[in-house]
Amino acid sequence: MVKIYHNPRCSKSRQALQLLLENNKEAQIIEYLKDIPTASELSEVITLLNIAPIDLIRKNEDDFKPFKGKSLSDAACIDLMITHPKLIERPIVVNGRKAVIGRPPEKVLDIL
Repeated sequence: MVKIYHNPRCSKSRQALQLLLENNKEAQIIEYLKDIPTASELSEVITLLNIAPIDLIRKNEDDFKPFKGKSLSDAACIDLMITHPKLIERPIVVNGRKAVIGRPPEKVLDIL
């Protein structure tokens, strides 16, 4: 089953979910603002995405402003996303051992 880390208020996230449904993919929807991922879950997703933790952070959000220009360790980035989950880039779709950030939403089709 495909997992989507989803924010229903985000148009890109809604579009990615719609693409999954249109492609007959049953999706486990994780509303990460309500069901905040653990450090190990975030680490696993980051590994599957093959990116650094800082690359999963939405850097234009107000919650990130105090950290702009500072050098953050990987652990600090993960802690920051747990403390401020709206900093997590969205949507993230995981299909087995593959994952993608759905920006643009059509990128989710690459891992189906």
